[in-house]
Amino acid sequence: MGQPGPVAERVRVRELDDDEGKRLVRIIRRGTGSVVTWRRAQMILLSAQGMPVPKIAEVSFTSADRVRDVIHNFNADGFDSLYPKYAGGRPKTFTLPERREIKKIAKSAPVEHDLPFSTWSLTKLAEFLVAEGVVDDISHEGLRVLLREEGVSFQKVKTWKRSKDPDYAVKKARVEHLYAIADGEVVPDPDEPQAIFCLDEFGPLNLQPHPGRQWAERGGKHKDPDRQPRRRRRATYTRPHGVRHLFAAYDLGRDKLYGHVKTTKNRTKFLEFCRYLRTLYPAEVRIAIVCDNFSPHLTTKKCQRVAGWAEANNVEIAYTPTNSSWLNRIEAQFTALRYFALDGTDHGSHREQSSMIRRYIIWRNKHAEDRRLRDIVNRANVA
Repeated sequence: MGQPGPVAERVRVRELDDDEGKRLVRIIRRGTGSVVTWRRAQMILLSAQGMPVPKIAEVSFTSADRVRDVIHNFNADGFDSLYPKYAGGRPKTFTLPERREIKKIAKSAPVEHDLPFSTWSLTKLAEFLVAEGVVDDISHEGLRVLLREEGVSFQKVKTWKRSKDPDYAVKKARVEHLYAIADGEVVPDPDEPQAIFCLDEFGPLNLQPHPGRQWAERGGKHKDPDRQPRRRRRATYTRPHGVRHLFAAYDLGRDKLYGHVKTTKNRTKFLEFCRYLRTLYPAEVRIAIVCDNFSPHLTTKKCQRVAGWAEANNVEIAYTPTNSSWLNRIEAQFTALRYFALDGTDHGSHREQSSMIRRYIIWRNKHAEDRRLRDIVNRANVA
């Protein structure tokens, strides 16, 4: 028998820092831009959380090839690749090595080249490139165009915060190991969880009108003089009847979403929802709940209820590292929930709003098992 061939390397997004992870979560949760943008951001976030390409394609209702393209583009061009007008590729005014060197120097600080100033201007940068022999000649306007084509712009220098969690590596490794169990990549030991939930709160849910999108006839030369005006939502600054909070959990193994709307989010409400999750599996099946470090999730010296309940009920509470809640896979599920259940709505009561959310979750779980629907969506490849 011949030797087995080499195992193909798994396609995965490059290592993200905490700021990049948070930026992806903001794109997904706010959803103020293009649908294409947040769908691509969802794929990148799931890949960063360790989900394999076939599973991402299944969750995102698209093809595996499309997911691979999105990941490769992000690894090459970063956040620019998430936007609809991104087309990839490079213009050929300059050779590829010249473009790479120009981009590298532009992103460096002048002091790194023994120059007596801290910031490049286009003129100084163009003069330096010619003096160093990188290019024979380039105008500052030509340099501006080239840098824009390469995705380099003149930006404010910002500070960024790295997680100070002393157990960062241990917590991240544990969460990724649980994800590997859920994805079928690792066989759990007898004492390890067999069911994995990702839990987080979504909200606050208020009764203000939510802007959204709708199909409508085009204006301009295409305008029909007899068409009805587009439906609009009222605008108001008032926030009557307080807010509500959605406690939500995503069962990775069953691809099911669960949610309860609560009036407050505290440790008591958190444990109420955890007790509900515990009832979804037999008592002898150990489960794990992945959540962030929000104070009601924690066990403190003054309150041991969370740890005591988990130990008594065959449950592991796995925390994401501090400032790294983007590792929680449920973040990607909130994208569709906001888009389909909240955008474009103007509910008159919290009961009406909660009913809409519950009906969406029921619909989502029902159609998650519909293989025919998945095949249709895969062929459409709307991402």
